[in-house]
Amino acid sequence: MGARPPGSPASGGLMDALRAMGATLGEVARVRGALFAVELREELQRGKHMLALAVLGVALLHMALVLLTLLVVVVFWDSHRIAAIAAMAALYLAGGAAAFLWVRAKAASPAPFAASLGELEQDLAQLQPRP
Repeated sequence: MGARPPGSPASGGLMDALRAMGATLGEVARVRGALFAVELREELQRGKHMLALAVLGVALLHMALVLLTLLVVVVFWDSHRIAAIAAMAALYLAGGAAAFLWVRAKAASPAPFAASLGELEQDLAQLQPRP
C-alpha cells in the first residue's frame, strides 16, 4: 500500500495547489464581475435619471425664457426694444455657456466603476512579489 506508481500526483501536490489557485482566481473573477455588474446597473440608472431631469429642465427653462424675453421686450417696446432683445440674448448666451461648463465638470467626476477599479488595483498589488 505504501508504494505509488511513478508519475502519479502526491496528495497535496502541485496539481492540488493549481486546482486551489484556479478555484481562488475563479472566485475572485466572479466577485469582481458581480461588483462590476452592480456598478454598471447603478450607472445606467443614474444616466437615465439625469437624462430625464435634463429633458424636463430644458423644457421648463425654455418656456420660462421665452416668456421672460417676451415680457422684457413688451416692457421696453416703446423706448429700447433692440437693446432689450440684445441684452436678453447676451444673458442667455452667458447662462448657456455656464450650464455647459457645469455639465462638463459634473460628467468628469466621479469616475465610473471606481470601486471595481480600486478592487482590481488591490488584487494586482497583492499578486506583485514582495521584497
